[in-house]
Amino acid sequence: MADPYSTLGVAKSASEAEIKSAYRKLAKELHPDRNKDNPKAAERFSDVTKAYDLLSDKTKRAQFDRGEIDGDGNPAMPYGYGGGFRGDPRASQGGFGGEGADFGDIFEGLFGRGGGGGGNPFGGFGGRSAPPAKGANVAYRLAVNFVDAATQAPQRITLADGGTIDLKLPAGVETGTQMRLAGKGQAGPGGHGDGIVTITVRDHPFFVREGAHIRLDLPITLTEAVKGAKIKVPTVDGPVMLSIPAGSSSGKVMRLKGKGFSQKGGGRGDQLVRLMVDIPADDADLAKLIEAWADGRAVRADLGV
Repeated sequence: MADPYSTLGVAKSASEAEIKSAYRKLAKELHPDRNKDNPKAAERFSDVTKAYDLLSDKTKRAQFDRGEIDGDGNPAMPYGYGGGFRGDPRASQGGFGGEGADFGDIFEGLFGRGGGGGGNPFGGFGGRSAPPAKGANVAYRLAVNFVDAATQAPQRITLADGGTIDLKLPAGVETGTQMRLAGKGQAGPGGHGDGIVTITVRDHPFFVREGAHIRLDLPITLTEAVKGAKIKVPTVDGPVMLSIPAGSSSGKVMRLKGKGFSQKGGGRGDQLVRLMVDIPADDADLAKLIEAWADGRAVRADLGV
């Protein structure tokens, strides 16, 4: 083979980045998938690939620069032989399987993994054929009720082919969570692609999510706050009874364990219930009661007023 530097069109002092850039450009132009009726292009593609194989391997490149090996990676006529010497066993791979070159990232960037030459950058070289491409993925969007998301309630989705499938929501599901449905995409020579479901969790009229917890502002009456009471409280699992301590003030937070969202690590968060004392407006009896009672505490002393 000719001088690998000349084959890639780079100077002998070229950096690794310059060598890689030159190879990417030539490989894109000469790839067999783009030159099916041009055997010379395929032959040239083989040459530039061998050249890149050698120059991307620091050890081989140094050996070539010192004149120890030729452009095919074979010893440069050791002991006077004219070319039949086997030399570096890696060269028996024809330059395509050497240890130094990593073609995966180059060809993924040039041609992708799913189409054209598939995962094999060399098309039909060396008796290897590219695997048939799978069909395209299909994107789906699924809006989920807040309560269903918190409790991982099964969801039914209609597919592009008219069929339906029941989904189990993942733990910790939130807006933007994606689920992959294997084989539920478009058909292709290599099989069906996948379905990609992107989830949106709808807002709730009175529940608010805080990570794995759910916050609820719960109105209570003045009587319930002063005397204490057992009252019914909504949760995503249905109503439960909550004991309000006597003398509770607005802003007091009470915790219902395990009534929040499912968590990726297992279990569920809590529901945080904030008591909100609701005072009726223009209530004559309440006004009369307050006239006979005065609260002399300095409740704003901590605020400096």
